[in-house]
Amino acid sequence: MIKVCIVGAGAIGGFIGARLAAAGVVQVSALARGNTLAALQRHGWRLQTATELVQLPARSSENAMDLGVQDLVVIAVKAPALTQAVRSIAALIGPDTWVMPAMNGVPWWFCQTQSGFPAGPLNSVDPGGQIAAAIPLAQVLGCVVHASTSMSEPGLVQHKMGKGLIVGEPCGGTSTRVQHVVDILAASGFEATASADIRLDIWYKLWGNMTMNPVSAITGATADRILADPLARNFCSAVMAEAQIVGALIGCAIDQNPEDRHTITAKLGAFKTSMLQDAQAGRPIELDALVGVVREIGQRLGVATPHIDTLYGLARLFGQVHGLYPDFSA
Repeated sequence: MIKVCIVGAGAIGGFIGARLAAAGVVQVSALARGNTLAALQRHGWRLQTATELVQLPARSSENAMDLGVQDLVVIAVKAPALTQAVRSIAALIGPDTWVMPAMNGVPWWFCQTQSGFPAGPLNSVDPGGQIAAAIPLAQVLGCVVHASTSMSEPGLVQHKMGKGLIVGEPCGGTSTRVQHVVDILAASGFEATASADIRLDIWYKLWGNMTMNPVSAITGATADRILADPLARNFCSAVMAEAQIVGALIGCAIDQNPEDRHTITAKLGAFKTSMLQDAQAGRPIELDALVGVVREIGQRLGVATPHIDTLYGLARLFGQVHGLYPDFSA
């Protein structure tokens, strides 16, 4: 049976792990630590849906050597924790292991596949290229998650809406391994699709998240209130227009305008973004993966991004003041 390990059994990782375990089509385990590990060892996988509590035994450990080499490793940690997490997963990865980050924002490998992009790692999401050095690009699969989940307590995932998982090759095109993973996910109850251009799918999700997330964290407002304020909405549109220019230069051209995307977001109603949830819970915010990396790509391409710079500066300061983002000046 195919072996799948979830690295980071939080809201998204726990959601994926519980559904895989319930379907029984793969052998699933979790690399976790602290209260989450204790909850998994005591209660197993737990997923609360609108109609039932799904609960199954979970094989889990804080030591990757206990779990061994996997066929598929799903990385679902928060972006600020990724560099540290990668140091702990070497024993999970063999020469034929596929590694699929199911995370918010731009992944470390995003510009490795782009011809003509200035050489070197994206330091905002991969300082010094440590992640790229540990995980060969040939073993990476791209993934976009379209689901709203939260944790009511360690190990207990609340599923609110969405079951979408998009999987694709970092270099684009189709492959048998992508289809194989999609088939496993579909058999586990996900709305799984294969993408021929996963980079565009990642950038499109980012295009909306990079404004709603930090603006909500700074203000404490739900998405509907941000969009209802004309000044806040116009500022978000200006940020998105700059990101659209940057994206077009790296092969991720978006054929909508910001108002089109606002209309889609508005349909979700009064929801708390993941960054607002993190800020209110005192967890580190994923600012670099959502905003800092777009700013870095723009800088390396010589594109001015004054509105992105402003958003990044304000959100960074908010994070530093509240202990949610590193403050190297302190």
